Amino acid sequence: MTGIELALAGLRQRPTAPIALKQPLEVDQLPTPALVLDLPTLDRNIAKMSGHLQRHGKAIRPHSKTHKCPLIAQRQLAAGALGICAAKPSEAAAMIHGGIKQILLTSPVVTESKAQLIASLLAPEVDLMMVVDSMPGLDILARHLSPEHRIGLLVDVDLSMGRTGVRELDDILGLVEQISADPRFRFAGIQHYAGHLMHLSDYDKRREKSLTAWERLDDIFRALDERGFVPAIVTGGGTGTFDIDIDVGRLTELQVGSYVFMDEEYRALGSARGERFVDFDVSLTVACSTISRPQQPTITVDGGYKAFASDSVAPICVQMPDLRYHFAGDEHGVLVLGDGERAVDLGQVIEFITPHCDPTVNLHELYWVREADGMVHSCWPITARGCSW
Repeated sequence: MTGIELALAGLRQRPTAPIALKQPLEVDQLPTPALVLDLPTLDRNIAKMSGHLQRHGKAIRPHSKTHKCPLIAQRQLAAGALGICAAKPSEAAAMIHGGIKQILLTSPVVTESKAQLIASLLAPEVDLMMVVDSMPGLDILARHLSPEHRIGLLVDVDLSMGRTGVRELDDILGLVEQISADPRFRFAGIQHYAGHLMHLSDYDKRREKSLTAWERLDDIFRALDERGFVPAIVTGGGTGTFDIDIDVGRLTELQVGSYVFMDEEYRALGSARGERFVDFDVSLTVACSTISRPQQPTITVDGGYKAFASDSVAPICVQMPDLRYHFAGDEHGVLVLGDGERAVDLGQVIEFITPHCDPTVNLHELYWVREADGMVHSCWPITARGCSW
């Protein structure tokens, strides 16, 4: 077996269906740390975003890098999403394994092994599109596609983020011309994602910078139109600009992701409604147990770096949001109890809002799904966990 074949074989053995519990459980009965998904809140967030974009004439292609779960992707499609985004080829493979057939791969591929993987995923029943941002990337893809293959390609355009994408107009036009000259390829459109703007705390500044960035693409669109390469898809944006980028005329769809869960990184931003980003509700928490009290002002929980992504802000305690959490190693976190604050007992289960939902999800194997009665009835596999290749 090649490395890709071996990795795919393991991926195809992963569960994708809900796992029913023998009996419903309270959250404080879960094996902690436990990733808890509140199903009614998740569904409200999905419905709210879909309705918002539909009212403004935009499509939604949500990003599965946030949830990594085909079961959630299915709910997004049922609510009107025209497809799902995936960040990496392995994520796309996990979604296909879970029955999701409409996928846009949003990161370029420029290696032999990943081009082979892309070719292996192409099938008549799978509508797979991907972005390119270089001639080497296009060439390596062409080397691994057979004459019967067909794939839609979007040119990834970068203006200022400096992560992926092409900037020069001549390079963009050259890629589009090369795509259009190969019958295996279809020029599907343009991707522009200004991820560095999603977390600007000041809403007015975020709005100004995002709309200005889109305006800078006008010359590119004009040049494409003049040459007969009118992009059917113009995709980008995110949760941080979900109510901003709807004013971009050429934008056809948004790649929102974190709105399904919300995290403290997003909640700390300003919004059109005030100083906090409260447009969507928190549906994802990590339940931890208090396990030790080595000194009176603190109490230790069983969730540390292995339970929470630590690249941004600290987790926030749902029951006692004024308590300060700090990481205390791989397995532990410490809550600092101030004078006069509510007592916390040993053995107590506390839920925390995640600091950054996407990488936090990647640390867990299952969602413990809480339903409208407040009980956990099932677990959902995080099928694309660890799919970073």
